[in-house]
Amino acid sequence: MDVQLLTYIIVGAAFALYIAIALWSRASSTGEFYVAGGGVHPIANGMATAADWMSAASFISMAGIISFMGRDGSVYLMGWTGGYVLLALLLAPYLRKFGKFTVPDFIGDRYYSNIARLVAVICLIFISFTYIAGQMRGVGIVFSRFLEVDINTGVIIGMAIVFIYAVLGGMKGITYTQVAQYCVLIFAYMVPAIFISILMTGNPIPQLGFGSKLLTEDIYLLDKLNLVLNDIGFNSYTDFSKSKIDIFCITAALMIGTAGLPHVIVRFFTVPRVKDARTSAGWALLFIAILYLTAPAVSSFARLNFINTVDNTAYTDTPNWFKNWEDIGLISWTDKNKDGIIQYRSGNALEKNKPQFTSERGQYNQRLVLNNPSSNANEIYIDRDIMVLANPEIAKLPNWVIALVAAGALAAALSTAAGLLLVISSAVSHDLMKKTLKPSITEKQELFLARISAATAIIIAGIFGIYPPAFVAQVVAFAFGLAAASIFPAIIMGIFSKRMNQYGAIFGMLSGLIFTATYIIFFKFISPEYNTSEYWLLGISPEGIGVVGMIINFFVAIFICSITKPPPVEVYEIVDNIRMPEGDK
Repeated sequence: MDVQLLTYIIVGAAFALYIAIALWSRASSTGEFYVAGGGVHPIANGMATAADWMSAASFISMAGIISFMGRDGSVYLMGWTGGYVLLALLLAPYLRKFGKFTVPDFIGDRYYSNIARLVAVICLIFISFTYIAGQMRGVGIVFSRFLEVDINTGVIIGMAIVFIYAVLGGMKGITYTQVAQYCVLIFAYMVPAIFISILMTGNPIPQLGFGSKLLTEDIYLLDKLNLVLNDIGFNSYTDFSKSKIDIFCITAALMIGTAGLPHVIVRFFTVPRVKDARTSAGWALLFIAILYLTAPAVSSFARLNFINTVDNTAYTDTPNWFKNWEDIGLISWTDKNKDGIIQYRSGNALEKNKPQFTSERGQYNQRLVLNNPSSNANEIYIDRDIMVLANPEIAKLPNWVIALVAAGALAAALSTAAGLLLVISSAVSHDLMKKTLKPSITEKQELFLARISAATAIIIAGIFGIYPPAFVAQVVAFAFGLAAASIFPAIIMGIFSKRMNQYGAIFGMLSGLIFTATYIIFFKFISPEYNTSEYWLLGISPEGIGVVGMIINFFVAIFICSITKPPPVEVYEIVDNIRMPEGDK
């Protein structure tokens, strides 16, 4: 059975399961829509949290980024896992004790201000839409390759699926759908990793195969990868090339941003008690670790197999997977020396890097591009987001494994997209309308508005998925940086500082958000030609600038707080109560 038919069967079965769960668990109240009625079992919530956490960035893009960045890519592993621990241990119990399931609700009550609540809503929506762009992009990539539709069409199909279970089921539907999605995605990630580890090293455990000798040569896998990369002009896979300050800032931005991401925080309100929240956090960490500890092995396997398969190979002899990815625009080959043979070397193959294809074909039936070729010897452009998806094909694994990976990637992207859409929906219907603009609306009206908000958010998210600003993992990194610069300081100071008042929180959030967003927009959209270390502030890349934004947030908040009147007495009592998260409520 061919790959496409198997993909249709496996993906179709998965989608049918998700829709069935959504219909079974349809939300009938705002409590079910926002927090699943607060009755989810800790293990199920841990699994749903893991699915929410492991987005398209984790499943599709993280291993691809590590494949090309080598040791530099470890910032994503360290940042995202460390951030989850920070969230689970430092913030979640306190927020659960306070009892407000949305971040703007917490900020609005803690800082006794609807303006603070509104600013938090703006920050949250900005962050969530940045994050969700990466997820929808991932959906489009999977659909375009394995179901042979245009990327934009793939994004629209993904929008339709998410619409069904996010709009109808709310958090209740999303939670139980995510349990199923976790099972699909982790199985899909581990099976090819185990297969490839056996084929390359003889070891069935990828984490051990990563540090083992190759079956075909008396050399360790990483040593071989270093030699191969050095031979074609790349830095060693196991060396750092980024500056220490940039590595620190990216890692810190990802960690701190994690602790400020609202779609994960709300997870701790879907279980009955504080004790259950802590238990589910532990289960989620275990479920997350399975993928994150496997990603470095997948990355190294993919990079070595790709080079061995493609470099110095005649274009006419390349396998079908190469041409399939080329057909959808995520690989391009420019025959610079006119020899018909692919040379994969260091550097961008094209000016402006990302290929702009013509409708014409070249001498060897390759797709032609409008871009001028760069001056270096590299002839290959490869989108980093395809490495995990292409890895089973490169390794010549069975077709059912390839189809399974497609289903897993869709599960990862859709699970996180649904969680983010719910956060946007609750920010509009609950925090903006119910708590700020129109407190008199009924529960039925609020639920209707929540669904309308989710539907609108899906449309906007689809547009962002069609026109993404960068690779999936990088887009997500921007979202984490924005969260670190805006939301995180307000939460931390709200819990651990009695003196922090509404004015400090408002100006702090705005200053952090504006600075970080401006920096990212300038280097990624306005003047991408300046997006190099020599032009960065203190050598810090857009992915790590959220740390500077956070520091600005803290300084502005503390300064404004010091020159304005302190909060009322009841706020001091609120903070004292938050600081005692123990108990079963």
